[in-house]
Amino acid sequence: MELIDRQYLDTPFYGSRRMREMLREYGYNVNRKRVQRLMRQMGLEAIYPKPRTSRPSPKNKVYPYLLRNLNIEYANQVWCADITYIPLSNGFMYLVAIMDWFSRYVISWEISNTLDTSFCLSALEDALLEAKPTIFNTDQGSQFTSEDFTQRLTQAGIDISMDGRGRFLDNIFIERLWRSVKYENIYIYRYESVPELEHGLNQYFRFYNLRRPHQSFEYQTPAQVYFGAQNKITKTLV
Repeated sequence: MELIDRQYLDTPFYGSRRMREMLREYGYNVNRKRVQRLMRQMGLEAIYPKPRTSRPSPKNKVYPYLLRNLNIEYANQVWCADITYIPLSNGFMYLVAIMDWFSRYVISWEISNTLDTSFCLSALEDALLEAKPTIFNTDQGSQFTSEDFTQRLTQAGIDISMDGRGRFLDNIFIERLWRSVKYENIYIYRYESVPELEHGLNQYFRFYNLRRPHQSFEYQTPAQVYFGAQNKITKTLV
C-alpha cells in the first residue's frame, strides 16, 4: 500500500493495471484484483487524476467552482481542504488539512481511522476559532458536501466552492502539501502507532508553517506571509 501511495504521488494517472506492473517490478507478484481492492481501501480511483479519498455522494448538493480567474491577493480570502491516506507500519489513517490558499499556511488538521464527516468538521471548527475565509474550496467528496459541513460554512457566512469532478488542478496547492508531508515526514519516519503519527504531524506542521521557506514567496515561510501586514504577492488562477 505504501508503494502504491508513493507511485500515485508521482503518477496520479496510474490505474490498477499499471500499479500491478509496478509492484511486480518490486517483486510483489500480485494480481489486479488485489491491487484494485487495496486502491479502494486507500481511497484511490483510477478514473480520476487524483486520490479520491473524498468520494462523492449523489444525494448531496454540489456547489460551483468559484476560483477560476480569481485573483487571490490576501490571507483568509480563500481556504481549501482535502483528505489524504497516511500509511503506518501496521495499518493506516486518514488526514484532513485546512490551508489558506494565498499563504499555504496550514490552519488546522485532524486524523481519523475512518472516512466520516466528523473529523473534517472538527478541523473546520478548529480553523474557525482562528479566522474566517471569504471562500472555502474543496473537492466534491461526501464529507465536504454533507449537510453538516456545508451548513456550518453557510452559518458562518462563507461562500462554498467545489472543484470540477476529477479536476485535481482546481485544488493544486493542497495536493502539493500532501507531497511535501509524505516525502519530508511520513516516508522518512515510518510511524508505528497513531500517537507517534499525531506527534510527528504536529512537529511537521509547525516546521512547515514557521520554518519552511517557499521560493514563490521570496523565501518567506507560510506564517510570515499569512500574518504579514503587507503582502505583495498575488496568485492568479487560470
